[in-house]
Amino acid sequence: MVQGTMSNAGKSLVVAGLCRLLRQDGYRVAPFKSQNMALNSYITEEGLEMGRAQVMQAEAAGIRPSVYMNPILLKPTSNVGSQVIVNGRAIGNMPAREYFEYKKQLLPEILAAVEKLSEDYEILVIEGAGSPAEINLKENDIVNMGMAELVDAPVLLVGDIDRGGVFAQLYGTVELLEPGERSRIRGLIINKFRGDKSILDPGIGMIEEKSGIPVVGVLPYMDIRLDDEDSLSGRFEERKEGIIDIAVIRHPFISNFTDFNVFDAFPEAGVRYVTKVRELGAPDLLILPGSKSTVQDMRWLKERGLDAAILQYAEQGGIVFGICGGYQMLGRRIMDPNRVETGGETEGLSLLPVETVLEPEKVTDQRTGTFGRVSGPLEELTGLSYRGYEIHMGKTIPQEPTDDFTEAGIGCSRGNVYGTYIHGIFDESPVAGKLLSILAKRKGLSETVGTGEDFSTFKERQYDRLADMLRQHMDMDRIREMMGLPSERK
Repeated sequence: MVQGTMSNAGKSLVVAGLCRLLRQDGYRVAPFKSQNMALNSYITEEGLEMGRAQVMQAEAAGIRPSVYMNPILLKPTSNVGSQVIVNGRAIGNMPAREYFEYKKQLLPEILAAVEKLSEDYEILVIEGAGSPAEINLKENDIVNMGMAELVDAPVLLVGDIDRGGVFAQLYGTVELLEPGERSRIRGLIINKFRGDKSILDPGIGMIEEKSGIPVVGVLPYMDIRLDDEDSLSGRFEERKEGIIDIAVIRHPFISNFTDFNVFDAFPEAGVRYVTKVRELGAPDLLILPGSKSTVQDMRWLKERGLDAAILQYAEQGGIVFGICGGYQMLGRRIMDPNRVETGGETEGLSLLPVETVLEPEKVTDQRTGTFGRVSGPLEELTGLSYRGYEIHMGKTIPQEPTDDFTEAGIGCSRGNVYGTYIHGIFDESPVAGKLLSILAKRKGLSETVGTGEDFSTFKERQYDRLADMLRQHMDMDRIREMMGLPSERK
């Protein structure tokens, strides 16, 4: 099991790296996280919803994602509550206090998922959540030390040196644990280190002496481009330069921003996240991404004045693209008569002649298809195949005839404005490549733009790089020993 001193310490990447490394060594390995809180999710072949991080880790392990790898998913709908998804199906929204009392009832589901995975895989690499030293949450813990105890797993504890105070993080976490919990931690990992490792040696010696736990790895700061778990993503602060400028509106309940990771495979593409009018500028493409609380996020756009800026951008011929909640915002109205989110209704941007009614039944489907006769500046997408998935609780109804963009009811367009319910719409590299080529030609640039690496090949290379880093900077012999594995598989 991999736990962390805090959220975003690097647990997800360490788990992914171990999954790829152990797979390379010939083991059948799978990731597992009993409870995940994230707005980045995925729909399996069975139409079940799970966290994106475990999908990424399953890819690293070379296996098909399964909801058994993430039996409980919490998707925040407000600052004090979340939608609760169990075994891929939403069971309703709960305030934090109600869920805190309820979660112990989910232990049988967690154990059943572990048992099912154990039938098919030799090794499970388990990820914790947040920190095991969140002493206010330790009662009925099902995701950190409580999980380690359930399955009798040795624990690696990861600290983030990039945010400072890593020795205090590690030592404080260990000291706040009960003796039995402390004894489960078999190795410490310092993550995101920049510089000369020898400078750390005195601190490493002291933390090992004080904690009685060896430091089994000092991982360098790695620019590994893989799916992010949640809103703590470093991507939001990045300003990747590219000759093609893509701006994504970062509203408070942004979801599935992994939709734009495909552009990592294209060095010409720069993706940046925008929260203020002054940040918008004049991008080549403006995207409204998914939202877990569309009504609230639409109101946020208006409060910030971003609605007027988006309308002005569209009037000047800029290409606007909405996905899922962003598609709903492009319409005339969003209505929530059943209080699926917060209730009430709000006016949309009216860039597409559609209206959305939020409904209690959640749509979760994988989708494949072909772009129909696309009109407007993206007409060269016509005939290309796409693959993705739907996750939404609304029905969007055209009020006037529109051009089908993906499929009727799933997406439409008018002029330079495009909307679709399909997440992952750009993930097929020919689609992303053609989109970038279109944007380049609009700027008078070379038509060779958009000929980057296939996205699946790009991700495989990232997983291999990650595994190589772990082999180089972690004491894998000691880790194999604590797992009861031979130093080399015969």
